Amino acid sequence: MAKSRRGMGFEAAASSAAKSAGVSKERGRAIIAAGARKASAKAKRANPNLLKVSGVKKGPPTKKARKR
Repeated sequence: MAKSRRGMGFEAAASSAAKSAGVSKERGRAIIAAGARKASAKAKRANPNLLKVSGVKKGPPTKKARKR
């Protein structure tokens, strides 16, 4: 089985986004965080690290047994 490659980290992605957009690193972080907040449920399942970004919805609460 081939070893999987790790993805780019948050800071590296922010730096790359800032460089390509021609803005500061702080704005680059905002760009990456906004993308994480817009991520689909499928993307969050594929990359659980997206859940570490503040403001990312964790999904619907799990159903609990009703008390009788």
